[in-house]
Parts: sequence; C-alpha cells; structure tokens
Amino acid sequence: MAQTIRKVVFPVAGLGTRFLPATKAVPKEMLPVVDRPLIQWAIEEAAAAGCTEFIFVTSPHKRAILEHFSPAPAYEEVLTARGKDDQLALLQAGLPETAKITEVYQDQPLGLGHAIWCAHEAVGDEPFAVILPDDMVLHKTGCLSQMVKQYEEVGGNLVAVETVPREHTSRYGVLNPGAETGPLVEVKGLVEKPSPEAAPSTLAIIGRYILDPSVMEDLSQFNKGAGGEIQITDTLARLIGSLPLHGFRFDGRRYDCGNRAGFLAANLAYALSPNGAGDQSDLGENLRPMLQSIIDAYSAT
Repeated sequence: MAQTIRKVVFPVAGLGTRFLPATKAVPKEMLPVVDRPLIQWAIEEAAAAGCTEFIFVTSPHKRAILEHFSPAPAYEEVLTARGKDDQLALLQAGLPETAKITEVYQDQPLGLGHAIWCAHEAVGDEPFAVILPDDMVLHKTGCLSQMVKQYEEVGGNLVAVETVPREHTSRYGVLNPGAETGPLVEVKGLVEKPSPEAAPSTLAIIGRYILDPSVMEDLSQFNKGAGGEIQITDTLARLIGSLPLHGFRFDGRRYDCGNRAGFLAANLAYALSPNGAGDQSDLGENLRPMLQSIIDAYSAT
C-alpha cells in the first residue's frame, strides 16, 4: 500500500497579472470566492484529504497569504468578549490544529516544475500533493480526497485530468492515454501545451497532483520545455516506465479561477450550491432572484 500523503505544496509565487489592478496590492490567491480567499479553499481541501504539513512556495511581496494563516489576537479578543464562538473558529482559516506551515521562496518565475522543486527540502523523501489554488473543483468530496483514495491503490504519480475542448489543448499538459480502469487512465506519454492539431488527445491535466519524491531529482536538472520554463509535465513524461503514472477522472465541476470569467463563475456556483457555500444555506436562496433579475435586465437591452 502507498504511503500516506501528509504534505501538500501550494505554488503561489505568481504575480496574477490577469487580475490587475486588483492584484497590485492583494495576491491573486487572496481574492475571495464567496466568503473566503482562494488559498483557504485550497487549504480546506488539503486538510480534508488528511494533509497536515502545508508548504507555500511564494515570494517576498506576497506576505498577505501567510498573514492570513497567522494568529489574529485583536480579532480573537473582540470575538471572545462578544461570545461569538462561530466567528472565532473561522479565524483558523481552515487549518487543522496540528498544522505545520513552511514557507519557501521561488526567486525566479521559471515555471511550475521549478516552483515544485523549490519545495524539495520541505518535502523530503515522501510522496506529496500539489494544489494549484486557481483550479477549484466543486463536489461534496474534495478532489484531493478522491485522489488520495485512488493513490492508496496504485501509488506512483497521479494527476487529475478532464476532457477539454481541442482548441484549448495549448493551455495544458495533455495525455497520450492508454487503458482505462474506472476513473483511472493509464498514461503512455505527456505533451506540454500542444497545438490542437498536435495534441495526442483532449485529456488534460488540471491543478491537482500526487507525486513521488523522485520527481525532485529530475526537476533538479532544470531542463526547460514549453515556453522556456521547467515543466512538471516533462518530468512526469521522463519518469514513465520507472514509476506508474495515471490520470484520474475526478467527480465534480472544475472552475478555472486563473481568468476573470472562470473566477466569476466559481463565485456564482459556490454561492448557489449547498456543497460550496458551507453553512450559508440561505445564500443561494437569496441570490437566485437577484441573479435572475440581472439576467432579465440585460437580456432586454
């Protein structure tokens, strides 16, 4: 049986230029979906999957992310005095009580593979998860929890995948798929950001990974691929044959919060879904008529 996944890496050093000017002073990962920032949704997903060590690959100008997970004595004092225990619990920001936080810096924007490599000392010699907070998956069971269950059976390297429009393959790492067993897809090869006509399929990797620590050795060679960056996709492709590699078709709907349309869609979906809004059961009920009135108003113009 595969090792337990205790550690999770969050590559959050990027500038978030697609959301300027909002991200000039506020990190993209701190933009809220409904009532909590993107990074907190990611933390909660990882904690629900059993992770207890949270590794942030960040940069010095993004202090707000770590501050969000730091103690807040002024708020704690006021809420305690007012007996607002529910709000007090929210200050934990989704972290389990036993959580360990590690911060490492990515000094240059050299790609996702490089960001993951920056965490090599914190990861050590055990398998670990990677979550890209931009990708949100709405389902009653978190995407990483689903993956951990599958990983316990197959080990190796495991990536979350979904079918994308062929015209979008140049945005993703794309599988050359083999045999399928339930939600698992054998991976015979990988291509990073292929053109639609060159893509081996339309089955693409989204921002969830469970990786064997041996990926760090390959990443340490700093081989550059698509876009002149160090790509985790290239490393996984090179390790095929020495380690099992599977794609996992997850349950749930993914929202790409790396662009404005996807971010707005995620806010609406999480607000309207009982699986997204948490204990705010009246949120969707109140939002639906407002949303319909907006649609009606702009449909008439």
